[in-house]
Amino acid sequence: MSETTERMSRVDTAWLRMDNDVNLMMIVGVWLVEPALELDALRERIATKLLKYPRFRQKVVHDALGANWVEDEDFDIERHVVATKLTRKRGQSERDALQARAGALATTPLDPEHPLWQFELIERYEGGSAVIARIHHCIGDGIALISVMLSITDGGGEPPRRKRRAAAEHDEGDWLSDAVIKPLTDVAVKAIGMYGGGVVKTMEVLSQPRQVLGSLDLARTGAQVARDLAALALMSDDSPTRLKGKPVGRKVVAWNEPLPLDQVKTIGKALNCSINDVLLACAAGAIGDYLRDLGDDPTGKEIRAMVPVNLRPLDQAWQLGNRFGLAPLTLPIGIENPIERVYAVRARMSEMKGSYQPLLAFGVLAVAGLLVKPLQDALLGLFAKKSTAVMTNVPGPAVPLRLCGSTVRQTIFWVPASGDLGIGISILSYGGGVQFGLITDERLCPHPQQIIDRFAPEFEKLLLVTLMLPWGDA
Repeated sequence: MSETTERMSRVDTAWLRMDNDVNLMMIVGVWLVEPALELDALRERIATKLLKYPRFRQKVVHDALGANWVEDEDFDIERHVVATKLTRKRGQSERDALQARAGALATTPLDPEHPLWQFELIERYEGGSAVIARIHHCIGDGIALISVMLSITDGGGEPPRRKRRAAAEHDEGDWLSDAVIKPLTDVAVKAIGMYGGGVVKTMEVLSQPRQVLGSLDLARTGAQVARDLAALALMSDDSPTRLKGKPVGRKVVAWNEPLPLDQVKTIGKALNCSINDVLLACAAGAIGDYLRDLGDDPTGKEIRAMVPVNLRPLDQAWQLGNRFGLAPLTLPIGIENPIERVYAVRARMSEMKGSYQPLLAFGVLAVAGLLVKPLQDALLGLFAKKSTAVMTNVPGPAVPLRLCGSTVRQTIFWVPASGDLGIGISILSYGGGVQFGLITDERLCPHPQQIIDRFAPEFEKLLLVTLMLPWGDA
């Protein structure tokens, strides 16, 4: 293997081959900036910053055993950073037109002969510009890509230099795959989560499976792993709703104006819940209310969302690749009372704490990367059959970013859905606000803005109740 060639990890290979006729594994994001950007300035910034990461200069080359990252000898920045004018139909607002363009790009494959990413600049949008970014999931997960995208902003840092030997060890490792693929033998079980620092510590311990553990710890961990493995294998079917079915592969996107993050924190503190509990309760309420308005009765129903869980230290995010597991979270869409709903979400989140399901799901992805595509599709299709949506929550910068001298006033992204799933819900905190993004299949939910527009009213219900609570210690 040449110096410019790297073996793709098994998990990243699974994501690469997860594309199908109705879902492409692209992370799509939009930055709204003001004042307007110029194309030449954006190209220069990306060329001098983003290309410091080798992955963005490499294309994917398949072989009998999987795939390799290979330097693109025909790389051209003008192919990857392009400009377009926003086409508006009669009666269509600029936002409507931008949403239509983002939805169309979400179903447009990237050129497989070159690195799997592209930026599209809309030079004139709402008094500024809009940048639509598309990056294939095999390059990295959300946490990794947030880290990398920060590098192209004004003052953004460059990737740390690493010695060739360390890089080779990292690339060869796939050590987590090896540890999890093995059917939880004695060594693998000993390696799982014994150091009490959360799932990230679990990752670190997995790289050193020879740690000696006490028999009591081993027994407890083995029992927990067995329970979580059974829970994944025996998950019941999801509640049937109009949001679940066979997608057609045409995507529609929507987003809201950001909710004030300080108010979300206040509600969480007042109700003794986390920020995530509050936001997920708002999402469940918005979906339930949407279904009621269409004449469906969600009473007593829950839908399952697969939630990515970060499995690596944040200071290693620049290394790219995918290092996250998936945890099944049930959203109580049938509970109308906002307080009852937020506590129901809190209870479900508590059940997930201490679970090895994200780690086991990572193992499933690692196994899938070893299989031929039909078998991989069948294996990963099990997740799709048990779920309605993919939902992700990514923490972004607390202060607004600047790009080529302009301010990034709003940032939105959409998580891809796999298999036959047709709903992706994304939550991003940025600049003091919380941004919701929704991407849906046109057949299952043709108007996702109708769900997004319900997030703020659900939030306001919780805020009103919080203001009515007694003041002081009582």
